[in-house]
Amino acid sequence: MTTQQAVASRAVRSRLFWPVITLVALFALNVIVSPSFLSIRVHDGHLFGSIIDILRNGSPTLLVALGMTLVIATRGIDLSVGAVVAISGALACSIIAGSPDPGSVNTVLVAIGVALAFSLILGVWNGLLVSVFGIQPIIATLILMTAGRGIAMLITEGQIITVSSPAYKVIGGGYWLGLPASIIIAGAMFLIVGLLTRRTALGMLIESVGINPTASRLAGVRARSITWTVYVFSAFCAGVAGIMISSNVTAADANNAGLWIEMDAILAVVIGGTSLMGGRYSLTGTLVGAFIIQTLTTTVYTVGIAPEITLVFKALVVIAVCLLQSPAMQERLRKRRATTTTTAKAAA
Repeated sequence: MTTQQAVASRAVRSRLFWPVITLVALFALNVIVSPSFLSIRVHDGHLFGSIIDILRNGSPTLLVALGMTLVIATRGIDLSVGAVVAISGALACSIIAGSPDPGSVNTVLVAIGVALAFSLILGVWNGLLVSVFGIQPIIATLILMTAGRGIAMLITEGQIITVSSPAYKVIGGGYWLGLPASIIIAGAMFLIVGLLTRRTALGMLIESVGINPTASRLAGVRARSITWTVYVFSAFCAGVAGIMISSNVTAADANNAGLWIEMDAILAVVIGGTSLMGGRYSLTGTLVGAFIIQTLTTTVYTVGIAPEITLVFKALVVIAVCLLQSPAMQERLRKRRATTTTTAKAAA
């Protein structure tokens, strides 16, 4: 086997190979339909374009998926992130709308602080149920998923709360250094999580808990504390995403904010190559997966697919990627490549 063949074989076996190929294929499809898809223009010192829109609109999903990645790495799941998104946005907008000076930066900071603090409390609740009381993660977080929308409705009193605050608008709809602020926030979070989990022992400890929590505990790893921490972090990420979403539309909608974002986050994590069985995880894969999900949504509108079959279209693409990543399919592809190589050698 030549060096080029070895590199190609290693690339195909990579968990990121098919997700990246899928993302490139979606970009190619959009370029065919709309040749200006990849173009980026500058207006008033700000960047605009379809790619920028995908990055901006996909930032909340990426944030939620980051927290979900660490939860899944510990062999857990967090179905409550959508509810936390709704609660966080509802709290922030309620505080700003009820303030005598909604445009004040101090008011916005207080609103954000309260929303994130309450999100952390919700994460502590999830972690308590899972790590202390031993309730299965899907059941523990389903409790908050069900009750969370009700809490958000109580905060907003069943109404859509609109706010008029330029300082708050910047978070989800404004620009910093020429880029949408949401991209910078999501990018900073991604870098911080990457440094903390890959440049320290934290990532290895999280993976060890996911692979075998009992063995990890016997080896001296505080499995309960780590499990608790990842649920708190997941809720924090959802809280930031909730602020970002409500800021972008300058309103809090308890019914629709963050609706099904937990499913998009789980899909992004799985597409990125992280196993639902826990253990090894890939933050880069989650990044690619999150933007595949958002690009799929953009592609639906670009290609002109009917809105009522959008979910079917997304499901077909996700199924295709997951099948290509599956061990059985990888084994078949490996055998086919081996057979082709043997046949070529025999012919030579």
